[in-house]
Amino acid sequence: MAWISSAEAIRQLGVRPQTLYAYVSRGRLEARPDPEDPRRSLYSAEDIERLASRRSGPKRAAEIARASIAWGEPVLTSKLTVIAEGRLCYRGVDAIDLSQTATLEAAAAHFWAADYAPRPHLPPVTEGPLKARLFTALAKRAGTDPHARGRSRAMLATDAATVLETLVDAATGGTGDGPIHQRLGAAWALDPDGADLVRRALVLMLDHELNASTFSARVAASTGASLSACALAGLSTLSGPLHGAAVSGVLAFLSEAKLLGVDVAVRARLDEGRALPGFGHPLYPGGDPRATELLARFEVPEKLAGILSAVANESGEYPNVDFAIGAMAQRYGLPTDAAFSVFAIGRSIGWRGHAMEQIETGSLIRPRARYAGQVPDSAARP
Repeated sequence: MAWISSAEAIRQLGVRPQTLYAYVSRGRLEARPDPEDPRRSLYSAEDIERLASRRSGPKRAAEIARASIAWGEPVLTSKLTVIAEGRLCYRGVDAIDLSQTATLEAAAAHFWAADYAPRPHLPPVTEGPLKARLFTALAKRAGTDPHARGRSRAMLATDAATVLETLVDAATGGTGDGPIHQRLGAAWALDPDGADLVRRALVLMLDHELNASTFSARVAASTGASLSACALAGLSTLSGPLHGAAVSGVLAFLSEAKLLGVDVAVRARLDEGRALPGFGHPLYPGGDPRATELLARFEVPEKLAGILSAVANESGEYPNVDFAIGAMAQRYGLPTDAAFSVFAIGRSIGWRGHAMEQIETGSLIRPRARYAGQVPDSAARP
């Protein structure tokens, strides 16, 4: 990262020194002591360039923001993940290719561009249902871990690996040895093929660009919150039925199919204009490659295979990764909330990767709301 003097920063921005200092205090501009003169500060050239390039008026900016908030144009710059032409890539590597052999630890090291080196951490959370243990484990860390702002990249990478191990310990009760997928497989009584399928799923769930939970994690990171707090923000968002808990909708759809019959259940949803859980994805009109990869690796249970066929015949929609994870849970008899845990543990790597990237920008994410309520009566003011 390039750094410039305060005089040069003021010249490029055309502002007074007080404004420059205000940018720093509001998190919009990163500063550091000058190594040659600690009494002076240097400023991020990248941040200065970004601030200087803002030329669009309020109306145009509002239009762009409104169009970008839901499946619209990109709103943040990132070097981590790209979804293009039906492919998902992590730092330039196709996620499908990476999932063929990589452990989750190796995939994390690639995504974070750092060694996977966790430090010793708190005893595992073993009480309560599986999903609740994930929340409790992160909350305990978030209440004590140091703020991320000001920590070196190496320290943040160690923090990131430690938080991942905390989540895995919560899912397994701290039992088992070896790579993460083997520990999860042992805790869930899976055979080697089942454990390897979990490995593939974890890698494929690692990141998905700026989804809702990842955006939550980046917002938290922009305030300087600890990586465990960023992960907790991501996990909370992931728990919603339109995100990570969508697998529950797939399993509910399966229950409908068992009760009504596959063809009747599918037709009833289409006739009523209801969604088909586990099918379709705005970013993959030609089919979700993660689902295609996972579903090719095991025999899909009969009822779910019937749903695949019926949906293809009735709507032409392709299965997405929620369907694939739900089918995996059914095929291998995974415990309650194990499918959600696979999603959360895998995606948590993306949350912390995005958090570290956001921290490095030094920028606070602080959108504005367009007020549409009653206009205040200025005449009524005393």
